[in-house]
Amino acid sequence: MAGEVEVVEFRVPVENNKTIFIWDIHASFTEAFIYEALWKVYSAFGALYLVKVCPNAAVATPGFYAIVKFYSSAHASKALKATDRQCLFQNSPLKVKLSTKQTPNFLFRGQSLSFAKCQDLANHYLGFNGWSTRIVTLKDISKCADAGWSLDAGSQGELLKYGCVVELTFPQYGVTCRGVGVAEDVVDLEKGQEEKLWKRGKLMKWARNKAVVGAFEKVLLVVFGSGKVAVECRFNQEEVLPDDNVEGAIQVNDISWTDFEADVGEEEDLPWDFTVDLSH
Repeated sequence: MAGEVEVVEFRVPVENNKTIFIWDIHASFTEAFIYEALWKVYSAFGALYLVKVCPNAAVATPGFYAIVKFYSSAHASKALKATDRQCLFQNSPLKVKLSTKQTPNFLFRGQSLSFAKCQDLANHYLGFNGWSTRIVTLKDISKCADAGWSLDAGSQGELLKYGCVVELTFPQYGVTCRGVGVAEDVVDLEKGQEEKLWKRGKLMKWARNKAVVGAFEKVLLVVFGSGKVAVECRFNQEEVLPDDNVEGAIQVNDISWTDFEADVGEEEDLPWDFTVDLSH
């Protein structure tokens, strides 16, 4: 309805009313075909965080089930009503229900989105020209590393650590906020300067990306039933992000090299424990 308002955050959606569960998918299709077909059908209802296709359990009838996660509960509800008991891409009806997955309280707000997912969500609601980022500062803070960091005796490694402050702007709304990102790793000096330069470039990129994610975490998209969108930012009064002193601004967890690789597979975000009644 036109009077409805929903707040969309730049976080992994974990609420049941944003996740739909689809089953009775024929075994004659490939997982890749099902994925593409479902993405095409459900992305028409709104921005999607995830489409996941899984084979049925060995004790069940051969075939597949799928999970589709929206950022908006209104979009999930609309998709559910429009596609339940519809054939969609096969010659028999699919069954569609909202998820009844039990989500632990500490995960209720969801994890942070990846850099790529933040971009996709912002582009969906605001357009490619609806937002922009600017690097305020990007510094090598290796010599300012925490005192708790230590290398093994005799190690040939060198700690590299970069900090970045990014400004995120929504020009049509007059809204601006900032985020901080830190990335670090140990470089094996025996591999030479080329390895150090390569890893330095990667760390600078990841510090920038983490700063952008940190800025988007403060953003709230207020979506009206009419389709109009407003942008708001949450501010921490204790947070101070100076223009030229990244060391004083960094009050976030360090991001290690292994965390970078984990972001690539972000869609595997949470274990799935559905209790949907498949008998109906």
